[in-house]
Amino acid sequence: MENYNNNFDERYEDAQKRVKRLKGFYSHLIVYVLVNILIVFINISNLKPGESYFQFENFFTAFFWGIGLLAHGVSVFGHHLIFGKEWEERKIKEFMEKDKQEHKKWE
Repeated sequence: MENYNNNFDERYEDAQKRVKRLKGFYSHLIVYVLVNILIVFINISNLKPGESYFQFENFFTAFFWGIGLLAHGVSVFGHHLIFGKEWEERKIKEFMEKDKQEHKKWE
């Protein structure tokens, strides 16, 4: 029974951490969208007559902040694609087997 409680507590803590990371990403996304909408309106209001909006400096913040947001998204969602649960289990077994072989070698 205690093993179940420990396992439940561990899973609960993992779930809490994941929810916190998701909340952080979605907060970041909302701020990104709102700030960039504000920047678009400011840039449009500062345009001179006949000047095109499509200039790099008008997209500078959105572009580079977008790269940061993409990295944040990959850190929240993408690590499961590369380092999923199966990978973790496989690595744990690999390390345990290696340790077992090392231990047998010295017996």
